[in-house]
Order: sequence, then C-alpha cells, then structure tokens
Amino acid sequence: MAGIAVKGRGKQKIKPRDLAVTIAFLAPAILICIVFIIYPVLDTVELSFNKWNGMYGVPEEFVGLENYQKILSDKLFWNAMLNSVYFMIGGFLVLMPLAFGLALLVTSKIRGTSFFRTCYFLPVMLGTTAVALMWTFILNPNYGLLHTIYNMTGNTSSIPDVLSTKTLNVWVVVLVNEWMYAGYNMLIFAAGLVAIPEDINEAAMLDGATGWQRIRYVTIPLMKNSFKVFSILCITGCLKVFDIIWAMTRGGPNDASSTPTIMLYSQGFSYKLFGRSSAYGVVLLVLGVGLSVLCNKVFAEDKELKA
Repeated sequence: MAGIAVKGRGKQKIKPRDLAVTIAFLAPAILICIVFIIYPVLDTVELSFNKWNGMYGVPEEFVGLENYQKILSDKLFWNAMLNSVYFMIGGFLVLMPLAFGLALLVTSKIRGTSFFRTCYFLPVMLGTTAVALMWTFILNPNYGLLHTIYNMTGNTSSIPDVLSTKTLNVWVVVLVNEWMYAGYNMLIFAAGLVAIPEDINEAAMLDGATGWQRIRYVTIPLMKNSFKVFSILCITGCLKVFDIIWAMTRGGPNDASSTPTIMLYSQGFSYKLFGRSSAYGVVLLVLGVGLSVLCNKVFAEDKELKA
C-alpha cells in the first residue's frame, strides 16, 4: 500500500484543456500587468536617459546619465530625501507604537471596542486632502482653532505660523500623517493579534508572565509578519509621499519641505523636464525595491524554528 501511495504522488501531466483554461483566466491579469505596470516602468527607465519637453511630436534627445548626474548633484534632491527620512523616523518612532497600542486596545476584552475601532479608522476614511485642509485651517495663525483657543486664555499675540517655518513644517506634516494613518495600521496589527492562538497567552499567564512580559516575549515575536508588512508599507509610503505635504505646504517655503515625488512632479509638469522627472521616478523605484528586499531579509523567518 505504501508503494502504491508513493507511486501515486508522481508528477501528473497537465491536460491541454486545463492548460488552456488556466491561460484564459491568467491572460487578462497578465495583460493588465504588462500594459499598466511593466511597460510604463520600462518606458520611464528609457525616458530617464533622454531629454524631452513632453510635447507630442518632439523627438527625444539622448543624454545618457546626465539626468542622474544633475539629480545627485542637486542639493534640493538631498533635502527632499532628508524630508522622506523624517517621515520614516516619524513612522517607526510614532506611528508604529501608536498603531500597535491602538490594536491592543481594540482587540482587548473591553466594552465599546467597535466604537473605538471606527473612531480610530475615521481619519483614513476622510481622505488625505480633507485631512490636510482641516489641519491647515486648525494651524492657521490668524483664524485657526489653535489661534482661537490661545486667545481664549487671555493672550492677544498671534501664534507662530508653523506651516511656513522651515524644517518645523515638515515635522508638523509628519505628525498629521501619523494621526491620519494610525487607524489603518491599527488594522494591520489587529489582524496579527487575533491570529495568535489564545492558548499561548493562557499558558504564559499560567507561567506567571505579566501583561508586559506577554507582549514582549509572546505577542511581538509572533507578529513578525505584521511588523514586516508595516515596515515595507511605511518605507515605500514615505519615499512616495506627496499628497498630504503638497496640500499643506506646497513644498515650501523655497522647496524646504519638498519630497522626492514633489520634485518629480515639479520637474515634469512645471519645468517640462520629463527626462529628469523620469530619472527621479527610477531612483525612487530602485530605493523602494532595495529597501523592501532589505526588510524581507531582516524579518525573514528562521527556518529551523519554522520546521
């Protein structure tokens, strides 16, 4: 019987009809991937080695690595990259512990967790532009909510315009960004928390582990995949952040709060340097893929423990 079972596990030939059905189902997805992802990426890479003003019928002029040389020698590019690093710092030091704490709260056995879950997720549902405009009005030094509260305390002087202050405005937008996406990342961590078997926590409690010890030695190690997903989304999201900072500061003052994607947009649609704009896109693509691969290696599961 054992011999028959082993023999039955041999490779089976795929029937032509099954192969045709498989191809028929995969073809639309593959076609969409080629048309909307692979081809635009390859076209962007090709355009990054050329000079083109975006006008139809105007031929492209091959310039080699000139676009990349100008980008890497531009102080504005490195300042934009530094602003993206600020977003990453805020993501890992503020957003990650905040979202994880909220996930612990909404998955705990207390009353009203559904209400809190909805409240925490509400900023994501509002949309980036709505959130950005709301906080812009709140922080307005002339008629914003903070200005009104400040005057109610008896002070008649105006509050500083934080969105026009160099460097400070970036950190303000970073905190607004963390406030907005705390609920979204809360769901990522909550999914990891509910996937942990209750028996493991009960066994840790019987062994005398405190609540913090259970979180540190049981919960966090078992949520490695959740932290990996968060890290990849955080890094790639910070590299391509555009909408919230554009709506709040427009990259100002004097490009002090610009990000790489704002530079990409301005080079292409303001200065008509689509070759250099494409070079920005390629640089961001390489950085995003490289850092994502690094995150996968950092959070790789131990094969011995998995076995």
